Amino acid sequence: MCWLAGCSRAGYYRRLQNQHPEEEDMEVRAAIQQVALEHRRRYGYRRVSAELRRRGLVVNQKRVARLMREDNLLALRHRQWNSTTNSNHALPVYLNLAKRIEVRGLDQLWVADLTYIRLNREWVYLAVILDRWSRRIIGWALERTLATRLTLAALEMAIQSRRPQPGLVHHSDRGVQYAAGEYVSLLERHSITPSMSRPANPYDNAFCESFMKTLKQEEIHCRQYHDLEELAAHVEEFLEVYYNQQRLHSALGYLTPAEFEQRNPPTSAAPAIRYFQAPLSSPAG
Repeated sequence: MCWLAGCSRAGYYRRLQNQHPEEEDMEVRAAIQQVALEHRRRYGYRRVSAELRRRGLVVNQKRVARLMREDNLLALRHRQWNSTTNSNHALPVYLNLAKRIEVRGLDQLWVADLTYIRLNREWVYLAVILDRWSRRIIGWALERTLATRLTLAALEMAIQSRRPQPGLVHHSDRGVQYAAGEYVSLLERHSITPSMSRPANPYDNAFCESFMKTLKQEEIHCRQYHDLEELAAHVEEFLEVYYNQQRLHSALGYLTPAEFEQRNPPTSAAPAIRYFQAPLSSPAG
């Protein structure tokens, strides 16, 4: 209708607000409800406001928060975080390079982490790798075990999908799954430099920790899964379709990771870091 009349959506809503405030309020509520339900109540009021702006409707964030609270549409949030990291091992660990890199493009810094998910009768584990620049999930794997094959599968997916140039840095915690010889060998074969967080300092891997929190709050804790196969289907849909392609990311200027990568394509410029390193001593040392 706005296209036929030759006016903007924002102008239409401003006129409606001035002349028909009750109708305008219903229009805004309907738009908020549509966004909230499309995203399965994963969006808070800030992302709902950003999505409304993308659709041509400019509404104050405080008003959006009030309407969402009145309509019981605020994002679902609950449950605490537990650690899955076992860094009590004698394997080599590596210098923390993530703090020393100024990331300026794709495939310069990957960050990896894993988490647990509780099903009705068992625990399963998810490993993910994301690109620090675009926040896109580029590799993931789901298993019933915390064995090294879990993190290896996620890394192999990331390498196959991105085919990075030499000089990429891979950052993780000091868990045994990332320090294992098989994992480090795969990194070295593809000229990827390993980097690890400081002991007992999860903030060194804050980007992946933040993603895990989003995954738990917006998907895992909002459903009941009967078995691993059902969980795998929902996790794949969340990661590959929703998170990478549809979910607006505040750190990316309210773009999706896919949109951000389209606007910032890879270049032939040198990665942020090009040197390799010997491992540090073991954690006990």
